[in-house]
Amino acid sequence: MTSQTKDRANHRLSDAPMVIVTGMSGAGRSTTANVLEDLGWLVVDNLPPQMLAHLAAMRDESLARHPEAPHRQVAVVVDVRSREWFGHLHGAIEAMRDRGQRPSLVFLDATDETLVRRFESVRRPHPLQGEGRLLDGIQRERDMLVELRSSADVVIDSSGLNVHQLSAKVTSLFSGDQQAQLRLAVMSFGFKYGLPLDADIVFDLRFLPNPYWVPELRPLTGRDDAVADYVLSQLGAEEFLDRAAGLLETMVAGYVREGRRYVTVALGCTGGKHRSVSMAEALSHRVGGGRVATFVVHRDLGRE
Repeated sequence: MTSQTKDRANHRLSDAPMVIVTGMSGAGRSTTANVLEDLGWLVVDNLPPQMLAHLAAMRDESLARHPEAPHRQVAVVVDVRSREWFGHLHGAIEAMRDRGQRPSLVFLDATDETLVRRFESVRRPHPLQGEGRLLDGIQRERDMLVELRSSADVVIDSSGLNVHQLSAKVTSLFSGDQQAQLRLAVMSFGFKYGLPLDADIVFDLRFLPNPYWVPELRPLTGRDDAVADYVLSQLGAEEFLDRAAGLLETMVAGYVREGRRYVTVALGCTGGKHRSVSMAEALSHRVGGGRVATFVVHRDLGRE
């Protein structure tokens, strides 16, 4: 286990002294910052990366003088709005970790289609668009963020999530069970809307009969008892849950040993309305508890 992995293994997002929020423009950085502020964090927006170490030192000095200071945790939003300074972010984070400071990195992402739709809805240009197309700016930003995304402690895919759903997901990550060793997101989704960008494990539930073709079940969702009973009664459903739970138990032990703290398991069906929703709810009950804190996200529920 590397020293960096050990550092990550020793703290959770909910008790991290500093969290750096970055990611794609339009993916939900502002919403994440608002949630953290509501949770009592001191939030600094659009800070030049070169100032990160100074901010961490100021926080430590303030707490040393005033141990009961209200803002014990700091969240910093750093993104491409800082222009040429943004290129120093990865180096600044590594330098802090080398000095024993342990900022956690949270990366917000979304599909190109989602980002285009959001920018068009607010009628604002992308910060890197220049004289080109909106997609040109998005691609430039993706190219700049490849290294940061790969080194993030947690990646949050906001595609298909409205502001309230994203807020709930962020809140769950930062205010969860303090005794849990791993936070496990169990996500339902529809393949017709694309794979979740932040999925670590993907299960395909289209082997089960689709309740959509049962007239009385079609308007319902997987959260309704009638649909859940139908899905769970199908041949292979209970066997899948037993085996998936057993597999996850083995993987969770490995994730904990390797210092992983945040894992997303995605269950997909055609539209993300019936089968994946029922099975995500059922699986979360089987793997939660003890050292694993689970929460459920239904990415595409309500899109049809």
